[in-house]
Amino acid sequence: MAGRTSLTLSEGMTGMLENVFINVKNRSKTITAEIEVPQNGANGTIIVQGGRFGGWSLYVKDGVPGYDYNFLGLMRSSITSTKRLAPGKSTIRYEFAYDGGGLGDMGQHYLDPVQYLLGKDNESPIEIEADAPKQDLDAVGTWRVIRLKYKDGCEIVLDGENRDKQAAFMQGPQGKITKGLQSDIPDLEKKLAELKDPDPQITDFVEAVKTRKKFALNELNGHRSCTLVNLAKTALQTGRVLRFDSKKQRFIDDKDANRYINQPMRGPWKV
Repeated sequence: MAGRTSLTLSEGMTGMLENVFINVKNRSKTITAEIEVPQNGANGTIIVQGGRFGGWSLYVKDGVPGYDYNFLGLMRSSITSTKRLAPGKSTIRYEFAYDGGGLGDMGQHYLDPVQYLLGKDNESPIEIEADAPKQDLDAVGTWRVIRLKYKDGCEIVLDGENRDKQAAFMQGPQGKITKGLQSDIPDLEKKLAELKDPDPQITDFVEAVKTRKKFALNELNGHRSCTLVNLAKTALQTGRVLRFDSKKQRFIDDKDANRYINQPMRGPWKV
């Protein structure tokens, strides 16, 4: 929708695909609906996006407005009004204030390409440091800066407060790359053209299954990018610098941190 931030819908506008609807994911939003309640009460959906395996819906049930969010068919969150709608015209307004998201909110999806670009799909950081307010033992909130350092000294820096407006996307001893892929590296385009193309990868999951060949986004590099999120999360919860054994997948000399690796599962689930 070319960056549009508002959309007006009328009765009968159904079957709209996601690419012709404004993006409401991971951002604050307001939904205002003008409806007319019949004398015998109202029941039905006002607006819905998604389906059985994910999405949201604003609706009226037994005369009471409600909002339902379905996370991948795994968890549902619902809120309802404390008042029933009277017959006649009514205005329903739903507001969602996005708090910026936590570390696990799409964290892996942002860190996975970073991990790939750094050539770290087969290893994990060995030192993790977090600068943040005191966290809950069972959950994490905001942070100022998190640093994840690899064995060769390479670091991933998560700036939770976006303090450095001019921060480079990538930076090394020969220069840096900033917003808009601008760079101070001399003859960067020429150097890129001289690089060997990466080995071809299977990006069609169905083909990978049929041929029994490794899929590009496979479980191994997926595990490593998930580990990035969990390492940062554990550093936040423990409130100290952590050392991590990338091969053994254990924190070094830190029983409290290792308790977060294999947490008790809620019954009847088990591995």
